[in-house]
Amino acid sequence: MTPAPVLCLASASPRRRDLLASIGVTVEVHPVDIDETPRSGEAADDYVVRLAREKALAGARLSVLPALGSDTAVVCDGEILGKPVDREHAGAMLRSLAGREHQVVTGVAVTGPAGLQTGCVTTRVFMRQITDAELAAYWATGEPSDKAGGYAIQGLAAVFVEHIEGSHSAVVGLPLYETADLLARQGVPVWNGALPIEPMS
Repeated sequence: MTPAPVLCLASASPRRRDLLASIGVTVEVHPVDIDETPRSGEAADDYVVRLAREKALAGARLSVLPALGSDTAVVCDGEILGKPVDREHAGAMLRSLAGREHQVVTGVAVTGPAGLQTGCVTTRVFMRQITDAELAAYWATGEPSDKAGGYAIQGLAAVFVEHIEGSHSAVVGLPLYETADLLARQGVPVWNGALPIEPMS
């Protein structure tokens, strides 16, 4: 029997739903539609936290449960990379990331009795060089078409990633350590209620 939902996930992302399920948090999903255009001069961490806050607040209007919003940005040389519009765009982004370091910045926000709580995590990702043949083959899989930065670390693009410094789950879409802390502050249980609720910070 599936446990009753304890959290509203203000996102259509199956990756975030699966990450929450992996730590025993059952959600009701309420996708929200907000403008995700970065503001002029807006830093990546400010950008993702702003969107996470807006999503969480929008989700809270749709549910009686605490609501979680999150957003992830791939950043290279200070530029926020969005989702590719076509094959050429995806190739250009991946070429800019290959053979060097970039950052993945993820913001998370949770509404609840403690008020709106937020967190932000930056992970350093190091990619190997990628050949043109590999780029063409990767695009043909369909995986990069809806991914920020044109790749999915939890998917086929894992073979391009030499190593990371930071949170792997944050690169996928939700930093689980920080998220569990925010949920604890709002009284939301993880492990389907088996773990005592206690903020970690």
